[in-house]
Amino acid sequence: MSNPSIEQPLTGRTLQATSHESECEAIRSIERTRLTALVEGNIKDARPIHASEFQLITPIGMTLSKDQYLGAISAGVLKYHAWDPKHIDVRLNGPVAVIRYQSSMEVTFGPHYIPRTEYWHTDIYESSEDTWQIVWSQATEIRPVD
Repeated sequence: MSNPSIEQPLTGRTLQATSHESECEAIRSIERTRLTALVEGNIKDARPIHASEFQLITPIGMTLSKDQYLGAISAGVLKYHAWDPKHIDVRLNGPVAVIRYQSSMEVTFGPHYIPRTEYWHTDIYESSEDTWQIVWSQATEIRPVD
């Protein structure tokens, strides 16, 4: 019987779980940093988080490359007024991570103002040389069912 007052040594499995959760939290942090940079229009900080082959599928089905997406933000054509994520779920498998979360967003795209709306986000991150970058992103509007 084990004595609860005696600290148990970390096993290989415990170390793996700790390392795994630490990596998942790092990915959550990178996503929050990305969202902050996008809301602030800070392309300098946002650019390295987006892989060169990044592609966004918007809630209306438009496809935007990295240059189109960050260019639209830089030019003020796309302006995030708020982007508030809820808990970010992470599925990590080697150098690939899939994240999924709900958020509340307020945005202007061109002349179209979209008031605060709820969305689902699914993003794919890949790691190369210990650097995580987002490669694919898709957002889906959450509409109430009548």
